[in-house]
Parts: sequence; structure tokens; C-alpha cells
Amino acid sequence: MNRIVSFLLGLGMICSIHSCQKFSVSPNTETQTNQSAGVSIYNSFPETFELGTKATYPSADVSFTTGIWNLTDAMIGNTTSDRKNGTKSVRIQNSGILTMKFNSASGASEVRIYHGVYGTETASTWELWYSTNSGSTWIKTGSTITTSSTTISVTSFTMNITGYVRFQVRKLTGGKLNIDDISIIDNLTSTATKDDNLAMGNPSNATTVTSNANNYLLVKSQYSLSYNNSRGSANWVSWHLSTAWKGTAPRCDCFTSDATLPSSFFKATTSNYTNTGFDRGHLCPSEDRDKSDTDNAATFKMTNIIPQAPNLNQITYVALENYCRTLMNSGKELYIISGGYGSGGTGSNGGTTTKIANGSITVPSRIWKIIVVLPVGTNDIARVSTATRVIAVDMPNINTVNAQSWGNYRTTVDAIETSTGYNFLTNVPTTIQNLIEASVDNGPTQ
Repeated sequence: MNRIVSFLLGLGMICSIHSCQKFSVSPNTETQTNQSAGVSIYNSFPETFELGTKATYPSADVSFTTGIWNLTDAMIGNTTSDRKNGTKSVRIQNSGILTMKFNSASGASEVRIYHGVYGTETASTWELWYSTNSGSTWIKTGSTITTSSTTISVTSFTMNITGYVRFQVRKLTGGKLNIDDISIIDNLTSTATKDDNLAMGNPSNATTVTSNANNYLLVKSQYSLSYNNSRGSANWVSWHLSTAWKGTAPRCDCFTSDATLPSSFFKATTSNYTNTGFDRGHLCPSEDRDKSDTDNAATFKMTNIIPQAPNLNQITYVALENYCRTLMNSGKELYIISGGYGSGGTGSNGGTTTKIANGSITVPSRIWKIIVVLPVGTNDIARVSTATRVIAVDMPNINTVNAQSWGNYRTTVDAIETSTGYNFLTNVPTTIQNLIEASVDNGPTQ
């Protein structure tokens, strides 16, 4: 399937760590040079124009996360009149031009560009052009676009370009125009697979020894988890997500006790949640496992369920789940681990509840998730680098959590380790762990 623009690195391949819509990127961008082509190739699309500065209109080259762009009769705007998804966008006047001065190496099947009318200016027209010879000649792609709204919107251009390509936005007529968030979908194909759900490591060193009742390892084909008998739920659930796991199986809504737990362990039932004010909240989502009826049913085992405040489960947490699948659909594979810690949450009944099911199930005070984002490929552990996007969130298990979007709850992996006592990403080399676990993600949230 298509992926966000990928770039050749030696004999291997690396890919953007981001998806579409609001795009900001880590400063840990890696740049490679293809000596035979004599051009720079970058690995951090989409371009959000958040990290560049240009306060005047005369032509100048500006360095952004993806590389160097030329802005002619254009500047970087950051006022309330500039239409943008983040804090900055390109503002073009007259017949201004925005040009990539570098190539993407993997062609393009689609380019997405956000645009809007600056301030109270009149509508404007513009076009997208491309070059396959490092800017020597240019070819128009798609139709001429008219921008007439002060609400930023996205236009997609479909194409079939292979090899090196660079793009240029040419303003034709009308008032000042804002351009933001340019995303290139490459023209490569790749095969997603179902990979090891515990590839990144076993964070609590869970085992299958029955006496280890509060850190008991359950390995299913759909996910792996550490079960805590004293809490009546999982410490964590770990799973891999790629298009290989996706299909058309319907949501079964078949919540059942997990018969694979040892006979001496507490086994939650769906009725344990009745009238408690808390949802039966999936850790590994149903929609991440709909390749088959069997896969989907596995997510409804009560060992994969944790008490979640309804507005957390149905609004904030599901928004993050949906975003993970957006990344998946843009050519990524993800390693995800999620759980809860502490005790005392606030559900729809109000107040603070520490236990349900006659004291057998602890209501966590916090719900966390860690997401490692990679381009689809093989030998995944070896492909984790200091530039790999890692999203970590820690959300309060309260019914007012949706007052903020999930992106506001981002934190570091290190902070979650401190709160839980777990050690994440243990299969990743320590030097890389130390860097990616200490950073707060600042990438897109939708």
C-alpha cells in the first residue's frame, strides 16, 4: 500500500514518522545525500512550516524540517489573519511561488495541501507543478485551484510519479493566500504483516508462572498482556497494528470471561461493570482486530477490558485509537502498549470509585498508552532510531477528561515508567531508548 513519502538510505529504506493533517515534526530529522543524483533527500514529510522563519516577501531560501524551500513573493505568517493548522503557514502574495529545493526519492501517488484565504483578502487561484529532473523543467499536475474560504481546507492531487520528484506551488491571481501542511504520499508498494505483539519488550517481565499472580503473562495471537489478579484486570496489553490485522469482520460485542486464566484467578464478567458508571474499556481496540471474527472476539475477553470513565473511553481515548489507524492507513505499522495505574476514577455516577465487582476490580486513576510508529517494513527493532516517533499519553480516568484533546495529555515514556515501575522498549538498544523515551511527542494529532 502507499506510504507517506519514503526515502532511500543506502541499500535500505527509511520513511517519514508522521501522517497527515496537522503536522509538526521532531527536530531529530535525518538528512541523506544521494551522491549519484547530487541532490539532498529528506525523511520528514509532511511539511508543516512550523520550524522556519521568514518575515518579508522578497525571494529567499528557508530551511524547514523537510529541507530547503524557496519562497518568492512569500513569507511565513503567524498572525491571527493567517490561516493555519498550527502556529505558522506560508503566506503568498501577487504571483508568488513556493518551491522545494530538494527531491523526494520515492515518487508520488498523491499530494495533499492545506490552504485558505489570508485575512479578508479576495479569492485566489493557484496550481501545483512538479519536476522530475531536480527543477530543470516543470510540469503542471491537476487542475487550477480556487481558494475562496477563510476556513483552512485540504486539496488532494492524485498522480503516478516514480523516482525523484519535487513540487512547486504557483499562485496565479487574487488576494494573499495561505498554504500549510504539504503531505506527499509516495508511489511505492509494501506488504504489511502481522508481527510479534511483544517485539518491543516485556515491560514488567511477566511470566506464565501461576504463583506470579499479579504479573501473569497471557500470550494470544491477537495481543499479549500482563494480568494482575489483585486488581482484577491487566497491568498492560501489548499489540502490533498494521493493515495485515484489518478486515471487515463486524464488532461482535461479545464480552466474555477469559477462560485461559488459571482456575484460581479472579475472572471478570461483563455484569461486573453494570451500573458502576464505568465503561468496559478496551485496551487493544476491537477495530484494531477485525481481520476475522476470531480476532475481533479476542478483544472482548475481559482481560483486555479495564474500567474507563465513559467520556474517556468514548471520546478522548477513541480519538487516539482512530489516529493510530490513520497512521496505519498512511503506510505505518505501530507497536502499542496500554494500561492503567493507581486507584480511584470518576465515572458517570460522579464521586471517586476505587473498586467495583465487590472489590475484585480496581478502578485505575490513570490510563496510559505508548505508541512506536514505524514505516511498514521488516526487522522492526533494528529500524527503531533516535528519529522514530514515539507517542506517550497519560490521561486521568475521569469523566471530564474530554475537556482537552488527547494531544494535551502527551508525556514521556520515562514519566510513565516512573509512575508504573515498568521498563518499556527493552528490546531497543539502550542508547536509542534513552533519547526516544525522554522526549514528548509534538507531532500531529489527527
